[in-house]
Amino acid sequence: MLRLALGRLVLTLPTMLAAATLVFLMLHLVPGDPVDVMLGESTQAADRAALRRTLGLDRPLATQYGAFLLGLVRGDLGRSLVQGTAVAELVAARFPATAELTIAALAVALALAFPLGLAAAARPGTWLDRGSIGLALLGVSVPSFWLGPMLILLLSIHWRWLPVSGRGTWAHLVLPACTLGFGMAAILTRMTRASVLECLGEDYVRTARAKGVGRLAILTRHALRNALGPVVTILGLQFGALLAGTVITETIFAWPGIGRLLIDAINQRDYPVVQGCVLVIAACFVIANALADVVNAWLDPRSGAAAARSNG
Repeated sequence: MLRLALGRLVLTLPTMLAAATLVFLMLHLVPGDPVDVMLGESTQAADRAALRRTLGLDRPLATQYGAFLLGLVRGDLGRSLVQGTAVAELVAARFPATAELTIAALAVALALAFPLGLAAAARPGTWLDRGSIGLALLGVSVPSFWLGPMLILLLSIHWRWLPVSGRGTWAHLVLPACTLGFGMAAILTRMTRASVLECLGEDYVRTARAKGVGRLAILTRHALRNALGPVVTILGLQFGALLAGTVITETIFAWPGIGRLLIDAINQRDYPVVQGCVLVIAACFVIANALADVVNAWLDPRSGAAAARSNG
């Protein structure tokens, strides 16, 4: 297990390097000049040139890239071109809000997906099964940028049950967490149903039934544990989509997280802040996938041993 975890950790390094390179190139090659955003297009050319030298934007792209990588090695993400504050401080200040929203959305998704998936697998072909599949299709089809405003109109403006936006109490967390978690719950529900149905046809389940084990015990103690492997894999992959969804959701609900910081930085052409936010999101995504592999190895030691031998 330890060997597998270390192997996955080593494999994350080239992935993070590739992500950092892509982010750097995309931001520096897109149209737009942060100096024009900061000073305005009517500013004197000499003033723009002086600011460009101060920010280091007059250096060749390769030199800027080398300085960028060297800063990453030292843990320095640079300084904001607009605010003048260290990017690491800005991201660290916003990260707890994003982590809180992501964990809450994940809890909503799991609370919906496991009961619905198990119930649908226990009674395939019934109205409960068809209803869960329909709900899953609805969750996949409805985008968060539509669901969020609809929840605000219904629960905040019409019924006045929950606050519209901001962060402070648990009530502020309900709407954005449900907006993010509903789509993920739909995917996990379908995967849980399919995986549990496959396990229910295995020999060990038939043996348990022959011994008189109850349906609930078969579902939870036998089928669900063996069905968790594919579900955990999808969960790791969808975690990246969950983090990407925070960009839209935090903007809709004025949630003071990394996603909203990223949108503001993009509008201001604040390259270091954009790079820092995207790198943090990419790092969380890569770590989540590595953890999913480790959890799968814990659930099925045979696959973990095979993966460790392949890494070795």
